[in-house]
Amino acid sequence: MPSADPLAPRLPSPLREVADDRFARHGVRLLLKRDDLIHPELIGNKWRKLVPNLAAAGDRALVTFGGAYSNHLRATAAAGRILGRTTVGVVRGQELADRPLNASLARCAADGMRLHFVDRSTYRAKAEPGTLAGILRDIGAGDAYVIPEGGSNAEAVRGCRALGEELRGHADVVALACGTGGTLAGTAAGLAPGQRALGIPVVKGGFLAADTAALQERAFGGRRGTWSLDDRFHFGGYARTTPELDAFAQDFEDRHGLPVERLYVAKLLHGLLTLANEGAFARGTTVAAVVTGRPFPRGRADR
Repeated sequence: MPSADPLAPRLPSPLREVADDRFARHGVRLLLKRDDLIHPELIGNKWRKLVPNLAAAGDRALVTFGGAYSNHLRATAAAGRILGRTTVGVVRGQELADRPLNASLARCAADGMRLHFVDRSTYRAKAEPGTLAGILRDIGAGDAYVIPEGGSNAEAVRGCRALGEELRGHADVVALACGTGGTLAGTAAGLAPGQRALGIPVVKGGFLAADTAALQERAFGGRRGTWSLDDRFHFGGYARTTPELDAFAQDFEDRHGLPVERLYVAKLLHGLLTLANEGAFARGTTVAAVVTGRPFPRGRADR
């Protein structure tokens, strides 16, 4: 009988092995954790992060932050439409207010999200109490529930712990692409002793290790699990791609019939293949790559 909960997920998300000779020649077994199939509209780690925050918000309006192609904004807007909740998206880039909405922001608006554009300097300071208070005052939402950019806070991290728990006993290494560190923080906490989590940042700057540790501190009171990051595979920074990355992703699609989202998943898979070629994984290692999203629109996304 179908669930009456419109946000009911498909959990645990499917886990399947892919036969890829590029990994097999190094004795590495590759699994794909299909978190992109959890829910048709709250995809992957967005469901895992948002649902705990929706519970914490109660009946308050939801205010959150993102760029012009934000997966997180779209997921929050979709949740608002599904549940009949008020949502406001604070969008980076005041100049966008005078342009036609792109496909991503148009989807947010169609789902009922009110868009509020701010200049980039204000956006950078959005976590500062005075700046945040000013933004909430400007949008008339002083009592709203605020979800940070990318949805990463203590509630989200605790929600992502279940991802690690689902992978206990299935892989030696659990790898995922990272934008804000929340999914990595939670996943690592859920893994069993002897397993480790590997984060592939899609942003450059080298700050995600500190951010991930801080998120675990807020969620669990200290560092949890074994985890690390490899900062080499951002391909120029957030929302950047290259012809090399696109060719790799297209080849992976052709080999395995999996639509590969370019700004997170492609960078993760490319990084794992590079590491396998470097001998970073001992022969006999099973690696589970978490597929956190799917393309929308083709080749563009934001956290």
